[in-house]
Amino acid sequence: MTRHDAPVAIVAAMREEMRALLPLLSDVRTIVRAGREFHLGRLHGRRVVLVRCGIGKVAAATTAALLGAEFAPSMLILTGVAGGLGDGVRVGDVVLARALLQHDMDASPLFPRYEVPLTGRARFAVDAALADRVAIAIEAGLQGVQREVGSAQLAAFGIGQPRLHQGLVVSGDRFVATAAESAALRAALPDALAVEMEGAAVAQVCADFELPLAVLRVISDRADDSAHVDFLRFTDEVASVLTRLAVVAALGEPAR
Repeated sequence: MTRHDAPVAIVAAMREEMRALLPLLSDVRTIVRAGREFHLGRLHGRRVVLVRCGIGKVAAATTAALLGAEFAPSMLILTGVAGGLGDGVRVGDVVLARALLQHDMDASPLFPRYEVPLTGRARFAVDAALADRVAIAIEAGLQGVQREVGSAQLAAFGIGQPRLHQGLVVSGDRFVATAAESAALRAALPDALAVEMEGAAVAQVCADFELPLAVLRVISDRADDSAHVDFLRFTDEVASVLTRLAVVAALGEPAR
C-alpha cells in the first residue's frame, strides 16, 4: 500500500471527542488491537481509520505506533480538547499545532530541560504543508459553527465566533487545572498556546515513522481553577461538533 491510497488516521483521546465522527463512517469494519478499537471505513469519500487512544502520553504513543506499524496511514490527525494558555485563546477556539513539546520532560542535568533524551530536540514540528492545508480547511469549517451548534448553546459557554490559532502545543501527564499551574507554564513557555495530555507523544512517534501529522485542539477551558466546570458537557455538546467540522474540513470535503 502506498501513502497515496492509504487511509487517513484520525485519533482522539476520549469517547466524547469522537461522538460526532463515528456516525459519519460508512462501510465500517472494526479491528481490535491492544484493547483499542480501530474503525476502518469511509468518511465523506476518504478512507479513514478512526481510533480512541485513551488519555495520557503512553496511551497515545502506543496507539500511534500501532497505527504506523499495522495500518500505514498517509497522515495522522489528532484531535480533541485542550486548555488554553496563550493570550486571546478562548473557550471554543481551535488551536492548530505547529510544534509540540512535553512540558513534563526533564532529564536535566544530563540533557536540557524539555529535550527528549537522545533525540537532540524538545520541539517536534508537524508537517508544515499538511498544517497549511488544514489551517485553510479549518477556517472554512468554522464558518458553520453558529448553524451547527446553535448561538444559544454557544452563548451558554461564553462562546461567540470561534477563532483559529496556530503555534506551540504542550503536553504532559497531568490535567492542568489551577491558575498557579497555568501561570507557571506560561512563564516557562511563553509561546505555548494550549496544554493537553497526548500531542507531543504522538508527534515523537510520528517523527520516528516519518508520518505526516496534524494536531488540532478545541479549547474547553483556560487550564485554571474553573477547568473542571462542565468539562464533559462542553466536550459532548460543543467540542465534538467543532471537532467534526474541523476534521471533515481538513479531509477536504464540505461539512454537512
